[in-house]
Amino acid sequence: MANAAENVLAHPGSLSVNPATGETVALHPWLGEREVAEAVDAASAAFDVWRDISCADRGAALRRLGQTLEQRSELLARLISVEMGKPIGRARGEVAKCAALCRWYADHAQRLIADERIDMGSDGEAVVRYRPLGIVLAVMPWNFPLWQVLRAAVPVLAGGNAMLLKHADNVQGCAKALADCFGAAGFPAGLFANVHVSRDQIAPLLADQRIVGVSVTAGTAAGGAIAAEAGRNLKKSVLELGGSDPFIVLADADLDRAVPAAIEARFQNSGQVCIAAKRLIVEAPIAEAFTARFVAAAEALVCGDPLDDATDLGPLARARARDELHSQVERSLAMGARLLAGGRIPDGPGAFYPATVLTGVTPAMPVFREETFGPVAAIIVADDGDDAVRLANDSDFGLSGAIWSGDRARATTLARRIETGAVHVNGVPVSDPRVPIGGVRQSGYGRELSHFGMALLHNVGMP
Repeated sequence: MANAAENVLAHPGSLSVNPATGETVALHPWLGEREVAEAVDAASAAFDVWRDISCADRGAALRRLGQTLEQRSELLARLISVEMGKPIGRARGEVAKCAALCRWYADHAQRLIADERIDMGSDGEAVVRYRPLGIVLAVMPWNFPLWQVLRAAVPVLAGGNAMLLKHADNVQGCAKALADCFGAAGFPAGLFANVHVSRDQIAPLLADQRIVGVSVTAGTAAGGAIAAEAGRNLKKSVLELGGSDPFIVLADADLDRAVPAAIEARFQNSGQVCIAAKRLIVEAPIAEAFTARFVAAAEALVCGDPLDDATDLGPLARARARDELHSQVERSLAMGARLLAGGRIPDGPGAFYPATVLTGVTPAMPVFREETFGPVAAIIVADDGDDAVRLANDSDFGLSGAIWSGDRARATTLARRIETGAVHVNGVPVSDPRVPIGGVRQSGYGRELSHFGMALLHNVGMP
């Protein structure tokens, strides 16, 4: 590690560290000013060609990209596991989901941005038409190194734009491999490119008139800073800034289904999911039964080597993130929460943290008020359905949520009162190309996926 740190000082850049072992994977130097300028020039030239290609031909390129991802699935999955610690089975699933995303937009893009004809009566007819604008900058996180990027990129490219990616520092191997996949699929050179720049280099990029907008998935502070810079330059922005999502279990819920769903919703990707169920709000009559089942299932999860197919929980992506999560747990315990499982940093190398369950949680505690980005579940008891909705809305965030009940009509009525970007009834929160994703409050603004992912960064005209 000492030698790696010295190399960073001699050649400014970022380190990729295997979070399961603490060993350095690679040093990635920042791009220089000239290299960044060349990337923007190449993206602009590629956009000038790509914008005039038919939607059908763009779709064919996306299908080739999906095929390339599938052909390189094992390589890509291993990179994900080594760079950010995702269990290998989940990493393979991420690659497969990305390939399916490419196929979906290949099949539906033309319909999503088709001309809309409006009968104006005696004034004739108006046509609303979507036009590509230019280069979109994507500032993306490490927790889904391929999916988060392609969730933003595929709709943007399908609509005729170009994209430059500023990926997270610790998954630059994934970023380079993804750019290689675009090249192998036959996309114009430069249309999609990874630019490994520091945070200080983002502002000059947003000042370039050829970059028309920015899509950001990050923490609240970082997202706000980038949005402010975009605003100064009159650039569009889409922000997905995480959340503290409620997972409500009403007294009439089927626990045989609700408990496994809650385990999946809280602990998949070792809890490092923006739309994970971070606050489990359980109606009082079933709180004891739910908690007992949930704790047993959480303790059965296997925490270990992410390259082992038997592993359920890999390490957190960084030791610093693990330490911050543990601090949230300890501060909540000091305020009166009770620890039912986990909650202790294991001996040995790696940024591991066990499945942790706290009960007796109140709204004043960090595990309720803050985003817990890791395998920590906070169980809160609600008096009734109305109280559950009140607790769910007692948050600065509003990204996603879920509500479980044997009475779907009642659950749907309560779901309409939950102030988030989406609510899943008797389901696990997921992102899907068929429906938009995005938040309210401190979770950000704008939407990705469905037609929103194509239309938000397009010029709409009425010729």
